[in-house]
Amino acid sequence: MPDVVIHDLSPEVVAALEQNARESGRTLEAELRVVIERAAAGGAASARVDADREDFWKRAAEVRERFKGRFAGDSTDLIREDRDSDHGRGW
Repeated sequence: MPDVVIHDLSPEVVAALEQNARESGRTLEAELRVVIERAAAGGAASARVDADREDFWKRAAEVRERFKGRFAGDSTDLIREDRDSDHGRGW
């Protein structure tokens, strides 16, 4: 895959791209790749959907790995206990 180098971007543009990357949970390089791919696709919805879908599955895998081996259990009993309690009533 060829490399692309872009010179003389303003610090404001770089800062905005870095902020977008942080908010999307991506590295700056990954964020730039998404931006360029979307621009090359002409902003087509399918390109956005594919990028969003890829990002979702990547994040889902990270969450599964982080909680691997933990058992969450059935929350039914906790919900019933909460509904039957007095807290929050009588306001």
